[in-house]
Amino acid sequence: MVGEHGRVNAFPAAGGGRWVVIDPERLDGWLTRFSDRHGAVACVVGETAVVFTAADGAVAECRVPFPPLRIDPGALYGGLTIHAVTDRRVGVLLVRLGGYAAGVFHGTRLITSKVGSRQVHGRSAAGGWSQQRFARRRQGQIRDALSAAADVAAATLVPAVADLDAVVIGGDRRAVDTVLEDPRLAVLRPLLVEPLLDTPDPRLRVLQQVPRQFRATRVRIVEPTGPTTGPHRGK
Repeated sequence: MVGEHGRVNAFPAAGGGRWVVIDPERLDGWLTRFSDRHGAVACVVGETAVVFTAADGAVAECRVPFPPLRIDPGALYGGLTIHAVTDRRVGVLLVRLGGYAAGVFHGTRLITSKVGSRQVHGRSAAGGWSQQRFARRRQGQIRDALSAAADVAAATLVPAVADLDAVVIGGDRRAVDTVLEDPRLAVLRPLLVEPLLDTPDPRLRVLQQVPRQFRATRVRIVEPTGPTTGPHRGK
């Protein structure tokens, strides 16, 4: 995820290489430094990804945030950096069994929001309860919590749907998917964009910080595999 104060964070990518997550305001400078490190780049622009292949063989695959990219042949990188910094009106739904939050953002500004929580016991029975009784009570608590999350999403996001450019989700995938099965939220589903945001139990503070994730550009970097020489050696 994106670190505090706009730092670029990195983590391993399945199949090789690593992912870096870059604030939109930093993307243009990051791409310039990539070229400085690895040599001149060839750029292949697509609606969902822009791929840079450098002279030394290094590859940077930029996943377009809020696809599709409206490709502009006359713009730098097909318009990727302009697309990345564009302010959007985005609905956010965060759900975990420990809480839920829904909000509408314009750019990084939170316009409206609602958060809440419902008690859900852990998986292990306590005291002298039978396992079956405990499991039934826990399942009832889960249903109540997810129903409350759906109520909040319906009250916060659905009235704003006509003005939303996208809806992003975060928290626990199974919990979010269950909430989105509510018929009232059907109008949100066509606006959903990936990836699932990695968030702790939703609180207002957590909700306020999610633009750092959903505005960022995810870049998969694969370093050159052979020996390199000269000033463009990968770092």
